Amino acid sequence: MSAAGPDPWHHRAESADAVVAHIRSGMNVFVHGAAATPTRLLEALCRRTDLDNVRLWHLHLEGTVPFAADGCGGRFRSVSLFTGESLRGAVDRGTADFVPIFLSDIPALFTSGQVRLDAVLLQLSPPDRHGQCTLGTSVDAARAAADSGGLILAEINARMPRTHGHSGVALSSLSAFCTSDRELPHREPGGGDTAVTEAIGTHVAALVENRACLQLGIGAIPDAVLRRLGSRQDLGIHTEMFSDNVVPLVEAGVITNRFKAIHPGRSVTSFVIGTQRLYDFVDDNALVELHPCDRTNDTLAIRKIERMTAINSGLQIDLTGQVCADSIGHRIHSGIGGQMDFMRGAAMSRGGKPIIALPSTAAGGTISRIVPALNVGAGVVTTRGHVHWVVTEHGAVNLHGQTLAERGRLLVSIAHPDFRGDLIEKLKSLKRFLL
Repeated sequence: MSAAGPDPWHHRAESADAVVAHIRSGMNVFVHGAAATPTRLLEALCRRTDLDNVRLWHLHLEGTVPFAADGCGGRFRSVSLFTGESLRGAVDRGTADFVPIFLSDIPALFTSGQVRLDAVLLQLSPPDRHGQCTLGTSVDAARAAADSGGLILAEINARMPRTHGHSGVALSSLSAFCTSDRELPHREPGGGDTAVTEAIGTHVAALVENRACLQLGIGAIPDAVLRRLGSRQDLGIHTEMFSDNVVPLVEAGVITNRFKAIHPGRSVTSFVIGTQRLYDFVDDNALVELHPCDRTNDTLAIRKIERMTAINSGLQIDLTGQVCADSIGHRIHSGIGGQMDFMRGAAMSRGGKPIIALPSTAAGGTISRIVPALNVGAGVVTTRGHVHWVVTEHGAVNLHGQTLAERGRLLVSIAHPDFRGDLIEKLKSLKRFLL
């Protein structure tokens, strides 16, 4: 990574334990997320037994999350703004909290003072010759936290990529820091590839036109879509995150960003997570910009990009088009995130396409994801008024402007055949059945 050589700044480094000694009981503390999770600082923080009621505000965290372990209760209270595997159990048990909120709205929580941050725990790239570190792989809400938090406490990792965009953090602004030289968390592409995800990828890719601008996330479905776009021309990237499979499309000249109205010539994201190949790609790459999530996910900006194609997923969709994406019943699975930011922005874009892509079944084919009604407690992330394209391995349908009866018919047509009969009977009972 692009680190500065031997420089007097190193002598200011302290141990991780000394850095977190600045934290006091009752503080609100922001924790940098995804691949930028400051694991060394979290481990040191959890070694302290003298703290009480420290609230840790964060998005999805990668790697070990020690404050979620048994024995930390009372000392630390996790507040997830978007949760993941490491915190789902704690949220479900009631030992951690969750905030349902659009990704685009999170920075204002901090900058407005609605949530007053006393300290910020960051993982940064080493400073350049101008004394500027960067937020590396995750700018998202960390930008607002760094700008509005009190104490700025950092782990400066020699292997953190140096990123462009609105990512700079002055070394002089740090209250204390430690150093490390450790590998970032890796997410391998294509881990969940199946015949189902490949079929979904084929159907979604057919909707992507030349000069389209893409928003998509991580996982088997986005990877399957990206692998099928090699023949497209002049695609763009404006997204909240991307992973490895964007890289070969840039290298092949498929992604050029030439026709974007916002940040032309640049791939724009809020955070990245993937393998070392991805981290090397974004390191000191002026053609990749990382911006805060209230910029990347600003619907007013997204709508200005022609052919904005937003590819998102869901856990369930009912026969009227309501999409649950953040919970399984009452159990929180992830969060609202940026789905609605981009679904609405793409719908307002000239030639845009908002897409929900999901397998037709779950639990090894025993449960239909297309259901008469969402589970009790399920959260509606994309409303039936916002949904447009819905894609499963059985096809793609556009619900926009369709009646309830027509929506039901279209959704049944892309449900798994094993469940279509029951779904049709439900439509009949609701007097919404169409031949």
